[in-house]
Amino acid sequence: MKIKSLGDITNISDALFYPLKKWSEQSIGNYNLLIGISFLFFIFGVAFVIIYSIKTGKSDERTTLINLKSTYFMLIAIIVCDMFFPKGYLAHQFFLFKYGIACLVSGLYLWVQSRKDFK
Repeated sequence: MKIKSLGDITNISDALFYPLKKWSEQSIGNYNLLIGISFLFFIFGVAFVIIYSIKTGKSDERTTLINLKSTYFMLIAIIVCDMFFPKGYLAHQFFLFKYGIACLVSGLYLWVQSRKDFK
């Protein structure tokens, strides 16, 4: 996919992620590395959310609102990633990155709230 002019770009996300697709198709090692990195990022995001969800405490009026806001930020991150990531290729890898980013955003909100609560 050579981009010679702005008219050649049909989708900006395809133009941005095409070099990643080309790199991952060069060898099976590159493809496996991409899968491994995306899976580790996803696991890190999920662990981050679980740890800080446990730190917020048992369900009551205060923590229910914090958990709902955390889920709201997760939903917003998923919607933004759906608009940004391409759908035509590397779908499973971008799926893992999308939900990894969503969990990371949710975990960051929980982390900020726990810092505010303990100060």
